[in-house]
Amino acid sequence: MSAKPEIDIRALTTHREFAEAVEIQREIWGFADLELLPVRLFVVATKVGGHVFGAYHRSRMVAFLLAIPGLKGGDRFYLHSHMLGVLKEYNDLGIGRMLKLKQREDAISRGIELVEWTFDPLELKNAFFNVERLGAIIRRYVENQYGTSTSFLHGGLPTDRCTAEWWVSSERVKAVLENRPVTTPPIVERIAVPVSIGGLKTENPKEAKKVQEYVRESFISGFRRGLAVVAFERSEEFGTYLLAPHDGEKA
Repeated sequence: MSAKPEIDIRALTTHREFAEAVEIQREIWGFADLELLPVRLFVVATKVGGHVFGAYHRSRMVAFLLAIPGLKGGDRFYLHSHMLGVLKEYNDLGIGRMLKLKQREDAISRGIELVEWTFDPLELKNAFFNVERLGAIIRRYVENQYGTSTSFLHGGLPTDRCTAEWWVSSERVKAVLENRPVTTPPIVERIAVPVSIGGLKTENPKEAKKVQEYVRESFISGFRRGLAVVAFERSEEFGTYLLAPHDGEKA
């Protein structure tokens, strides 16, 4: 795309709009029909305290975001941001960030402090975005959360996931979004993932599984010792999670 297009972000409310989001899922992930989030889930999300936003280039929907409400012990409500997808030709234009900022705006307007979502720790671009561009922290790891999926993007690996915690009104998040320095505790551990992991998923699945097992063991060990991911570094060879002690609830 030669010039950065004008993108309009707006709430999705109609069945036709939800059906467009379903088709975007199909195009991005290549899921079998059984694994697609159906229109009825989008409907329910908007009726029970979640939200659905779409990104439009002219009249075409090019990305969407879906969140549903969650409850943590007692009356602590939060949003679980279940899916965000951007069409391939619209990648690297800041559309994902635009959708997340709209999500944050809506959460704050309703007094919601926390938005969570899961992501594949082997997807290094997503990790950088979540930690360095949004200010999320990570301190939970779930093995094979969704079982083996039909998406070509997952390469047949177990769907291990990290949970990103986005404390939307925290000083950390404000500093990151305003491009100000972020104060972090001393880093005590690093988990380095080779940039080549994307190719390994298709070219050498056995080696990709070894990388995943190392990452899994490292995260679980670190989180058991009270560490949290508070920063992320990139180089030509590795994406590296930086872990530090974290004993507070919020970032």
